[in-house]
Amino acid sequence: MRFITLLLLTILLPYFLTANDDRPPVPYDFLAKKEVRSFVDMMVKKHHFTRSYMTAVLESAKLDRDTLARYTGKYKVGTTNGPWERYKAHVLDPITLDKAKQFKKRYYKTLLKASREYQVDMDYIVGFIGVESKYGEYSGDYNVLDALSTLAFHKNRMKKFFKSELEHLFLMAREQSYDITALKGSFAGAMGMVQQMPSVFRKYGMDYNRDGKKDPWDLEDAIGIIAKFMQKNGWKKNALVAVPTKFKGKRYTKLKTSHRRTLPLETILKYGITPLKRFNESKAYLLKNRNLTHDDIWLGAKNFRVLTRYNNSTSYGMAIHLIAQAVK
Repeated sequence: MRFITLLLLTILLPYFLTANDDRPPVPYDFLAKKEVRSFVDMMVKKHHFTRSYMTAVLESAKLDRDTLARYTGKYKVGTTNGPWERYKAHVLDPITLDKAKQFKKRYYKTLLKASREYQVDMDYIVGFIGVESKYGEYSGDYNVLDALSTLAFHKNRMKKFFKSELEHLFLMAREQSYDITALKGSFAGAMGMVQQMPSVFRKYGMDYNRDGKKDPWDLEDAIGIIAKFMQKNGWKKNALVAVPTKFKGKRYTKLKTSHRRTLPLETILKYGITPLKRFNESKAYLLKNRNLTHDDIWLGAKNFRVLTRYNNSTSYGMAIHLIAQAVK
């Protein structure tokens, strides 16, 4: 799942992904670049697109300066997508948690079906959709073609990845009969209720409500998509996800915290961490969410790592977990 985490590592919550009115996309001659013309040649030869279609589409693409700026600055690998306070304020507030309960009630039949079919916990599906789009309220308003064309053909830290995603965008649009110039999403090109990149949609997208089309903007299809993702990445139904802990002081610095590598539970206990609930695995991910005044330390089980394979962030996984706990 490296291709998912590589990109989603840097995507903020969708409801922060509104276009920057001060820097709107501007006309740009992409086809003047040799690299773009080579891309067209590849798409014609490899995927049998017509040259006239490729040329027309890329002639319509604009340069999204706002998107490009997000990928050309300094970036520290392994950092979270945003401060923990930001997550708490926007996805763990009382209004959003009430929306989560309403969503579970409204879509309970579909959630139950997905839970049984894929052997995953429905409350975590609810958590995913809450974090990604606040149950359909925020799915991004950037032009996906503009964003991916900009990132595919201008120097940035993930250029190779975005060029691949642009290729997948053309394929996805053809397979689903979408107007490629009209698709909206995040500044990084992620689309729909669970913010999928084109390659991810092509792998996990499904017509879960059986209405005749795979639709990343359909909430029932999104339920199936997330359930399938969880199953494919090793989710164990009814298994442990994370437990809170306590320690002396306000900040914890004795051991390195990470959602990507485990530590022996014996070592964690030795270095001052006390689980507040039973933790029945021999190893744990030592998780830290940094608040303004103190750290929250949790022990993560194998299921927690599944959450972060969709977005490589401790805060992201913890937000899903806490929403899931709130709707049980």
